[in-house]
Amino acid sequence: MRLNRLDLNLLVALDALLSERSITRAAERIHLSQPATSGALARLREFFEDDLLVRVGAQMAPTPLGESLAAPVHNILLQIQATVERKLDFDESESRRKFRFLVSDYTATTLMADVIRRVTELAPGLRFEFFAPTNNPWEKLEQGDVDFLIMPEHVLSGDHPSRTLFNEEFVCIGWEENPLLNGELTVEKFLSAGHVTVRFGSQRAQSQDQIYLSERQGLELREEIVASTFSAIPQYLSGTMRIATVYKQLAEQWVNYLPLKMVPVPLKMPSIPWGIQWHKFRDLDPGIQWLSEQIVQVARER
Repeated sequence: MRLNRLDLNLLVALDALLSERSITRAAERIHLSQPATSGALARLREFFEDDLLVRVGAQMAPTPLGESLAAPVHNILLQIQATVERKLDFDESESRRKFRFLVSDYTATTLMADVIRRVTELAPGLRFEFFAPTNNPWEKLEQGDVDFLIMPEHVLSGDHPSRTLFNEEFVCIGWEENPLLNGELTVEKFLSAGHVTVRFGSQRAQSQDQIYLSERQGLELREEIVASTFSAIPQYLSGTMRIATVYKQLAEQWVNYLPLKMVPVPLKMPSIPWGIQWHKFRDLDPGIQWLSEQIVQVARER
């Protein structure tokens, strides 16, 4: 299809070039050779009468026009993709579709483990891929790199549909022989103890408990260990005097098979509502609708 002499296939190349800001990476993304991708950029420059991407040192950067085209071109392609992939029916028993999730290891090992067990019985051909949280998780959804986000609701974007899954609470956890956990864990003991905490992404974003304690209550913990995943926490607790503040569902799993003990947090902590979100262009996708409903049902039955 051509519109005002523009081959619309070139929009795919333009989207990749503006996203990757590299001819080599764009070529890999759209499965073209590097010369073919360079040729597409030359044709795009001729059409728009603008360089679109220019060399700045060792990097390529978009021109003002290129920058202004990035979001609308990407959204157009996402909408086209959602349209051509949409089917009137979704037969879960026969489908071999892959769904991609951006979730923390907490969600992957608690909620999603139950979801996979349920879905496997109903739709044995479905496949799943999980991605770790990034500094800007909603960008992965906007770019079409993932189908779902499952995160605290305040992190989700207001531009896309979502549903509430559950509310999560915080507890303290430590080695079962840690004397600090014998009897009541007081505020004084809590603040004097060494803590294992978690930070995410390259910007080392704080977890929800740290945000609440530091920003809302002005408290500073003795961070002795900073991990990058929740699943790393237990190995830094066993045999030590350290404690950690974690989500209750995760702690309940750990105490079942590890020498750990769970106790209440000695400070008032809010419950955290978690939700699931998908792109607005896929709101009518029957596969997205079916799977999101399964996830909501599993969350509510737990």
